[in-house]
Amino acid sequence: MNSIIQKFFDSKRNFLGIISFGYIFFVFIISVFAYVLAPDNSSNANTMNLSIHSKKPGFSTKMLVLNESKNQKFSLKALFFGSKEQINQIPISKYEIKDGYIYYMPQGMNDNKFKIIKSDEAEIADKRYYFGTDKFGRDVLSRVIIGSRISFSIGFISVFISLFIGIILGSISGYYSGFPDKIIMWLINVTWSIPTLLLVIAITLALGKGFWQVFIAVGLTMWVEVARVVRGQVKQYKERQFVVAAKVLGYNDFRIITKHILPNIISPLIVISAANFAASILIESGLSFLGLGAQPPMTSWGLMIKDHYNYIILGEPFLAIIPGLCIMLLVCSFMILGNSFRDLLDVKN
Repeated sequence: MNSIIQKFFDSKRNFLGIISFGYIFFVFIISVFAYVLAPDNSSNANTMNLSIHSKKPGFSTKMLVLNESKNQKFSLKALFFGSKEQINQIPISKYEIKDGYIYYMPQGMNDNKFKIIKSDEAEIADKRYYFGTDKFGRDVLSRVIIGSRISFSIGFISVFISLFIGIILGSISGYYSGFPDKIIMWLINVTWSIPTLLLVIAITLALGKGFWQVFIAVGLTMWVEVARVVRGQVKQYKERQFVVAAKVLGYNDFRIITKHILPNIISPLIVISAANFAASILIESGLSFLGLGAQPPMTSWGLMIKDHYNYIILGEPFLAIIPGLCIMLLVCSFMILGNSFRDLLDVKN
């Protein structure tokens, strides 16, 4: 394993692979510290200001921020789940500070009447929305940052489930012939014959809509490729001399599979895991777009596209293009990374 990693970083021809790995690691760090990095650290970045909805990237405005919302303490729980209390801030178009009071006019008010608040209870701050705001006036940048957690979570958990099931069934099928191999191959062929997206939708509907249900559904549909690869590799290695020698020495089948065969088939598993990671991100985005994935107020890149795809023809295409680019870049990075490992591990090279 260490030699594979060293060969990956030492290869001068692997420039795109290293760049892809760097981007994946960058997005991973962002997803872990999402609520620290996001301008809006409320739960799911759900702070709404309808008066500034659908603003273009780079939009800035004056905000009246109440002091009580500034005093919120950031706990360890808030690091992973965000602050339950939303920051109480009001977009304003005009303001004036006089005699210890702030006279302000909220944006969207047509009566030209100023409201009053004590200057020690609030302050004026500049607020910039680098990715603009969505149709509810929420910060798109914060939603994108927090939505990255869904993509990485679905990738890690679904790949783990697929490897767990695929390695067990593939090892049994490849190591033992006869009835176990026939049953497992029948199950693989039946599962393989059903379109992946339709199978995921069926499992999701059976388990119910939600966050964790998508993880299980995607993982239960990706084990087939892993099982087929493991089965073929195990069939090949079980006839090698070192495996035959282990049998002669009296080692049990479990030890032979786990200690002598599986360590030698890590390379193809790395490649297929990278491809499955990319596929799981696309499947989750498709399910969220269809309304079967993450449910509001939770945010994900696919759900952001679903909520704003009609804005493409309404003059606000960035609301759907930005999360779409995030999906494209992350999926391409995983595919390039998988192809890089495949080229490095090819014996012809």
